[in-house]
Amino acid sequence: MVTAVVGANWGDEGKGKITDMLAQEADIIVRFQGGANAGHTIVNKYGKFALHTLPSGIFYDHTTSVIGNGVALNVPVFFNEVKSITEKGVPMPKLLISDRAQMVMSYHILFDQCEEERLAGRSFGSTKSGIAPFYSDKYAKIGIQVSELNDMEALREKVNNICTLKNVMLTGLYGKEPLDPEAIMEELRSYKEMLAPYVKDTALYLENAIKEGKNILLEGQLGTMKDPDHGIYPMVTSSSTLAAFGAVGAGIPPYEIKKIVAVTKAYSSAVGAGEFVSEIFGEEADELRRRGGDGGEYGATTGRPRRMGWYDAVASKYGCRLQGATDVVLTVLDVLGYLDEIPVCVAYDIDGKITTDFPTTSELKKAKPVYEKLPGWKCEIRGIRKYEDLPENCRRYVEFIEEKIGYPVTMVSNGPGREDIIYR
Repeated sequence: MVTAVVGANWGDEGKGKITDMLAQEADIIVRFQGGANAGHTIVNKYGKFALHTLPSGIFYDHTTSVIGNGVALNVPVFFNEVKSITEKGVPMPKLLISDRAQMVMSYHILFDQCEEERLAGRSFGSTKSGIAPFYSDKYAKIGIQVSELNDMEALREKVNNICTLKNVMLTGLYGKEPLDPEAIMEELRSYKEMLAPYVKDTALYLENAIKEGKNILLEGQLGTMKDPDHGIYPMVTSSSTLAAFGAVGAGIPPYEIKKIVAVTKAYSSAVGAGEFVSEIFGEEADELRRRGGDGGEYGATTGRPRRMGWYDAVASKYGCRLQGATDVVLTVLDVLGYLDEIPVCVAYDIDGKITTDFPTTSELKKAKPVYEKLPGWKCEIRGIRKYEDLPENCRRYVEFIEEKIGYPVTMVSNGPGREDIIYR
């Protein structure tokens, strides 16, 4: 069976923990999109890890981790990450990399930095990981696929063409030194050597695994609001964050995805710029940020303080609908135990009109949150394993959210550890 684990909001929902947990029952975990520009935080017996490209199931010795064709593969970052986990005593994971995946090149990162510099205050809040230039090249058909490393002569011609194009912008627009084709060829030769043991036709591998009845987990990065079509464009990422893209990014038929687990936080948080209707500020935000997550709400990749807000049922209902959620996980519920009452954004006021439907970005800019306040439970809920053992106000909060989003909340996470989960 194939299950997709995806974010219903802005990313940072706690998907890493949920993938890590579901991976206990999985044979194969596939990263299907995105690059090393966002991360997942995992807490287990080996320690605390911030993963960027590696799938979150790599801590189990019974699983195979696959980097799908939809991923933006930064080769040095990927191998540094493997090294960083094995140095902490994690057994060397079984890894496969799609021969159709494309590589993030050093010049993608350079262009990302140059463009953010040029835009200054009007930037898109990029993590400067080369993601937008990478996907731009992929769709302009000048990206470099892992399989192309097999023919270095043909690649040299391609690299010369890339340098001709890139150097016009690099020298003319950004005032930087031109790219050297030989240096890029050297970079590609080193990647060929590093990748050789892991490259495979992973789509064929997955087809056979499906026929054998293996359990496959598709792991997405970020969430619905960062999808380039359905998110808060242009403050989005450059690859689709939806479960539907899991089929494309892994190379499997769409009808094989039987279960879609959409992860949403019990409050809201976001890294980077963009519309965020239920955002809170000042001391109220600082306190939630301090208490949030495991060790506070800071980006797993960037370390940037996350923007904080109350639960947004409008965005989450939309997020779950676009993902096609069969199951919703509500994470970090334990964090809210300090509050006397907890606001939930149940609708938007746009120019005096109240709506529960999520609008396009231009309308979203005008949206004001409409809140309903629920009584808090004022106690610690970590360690509770049964839903009926949660305080009444806590259960009421979960059921209120479930009713407002219209999708079943089947799991509640009440702590950072693998075992801190309640099944409903």
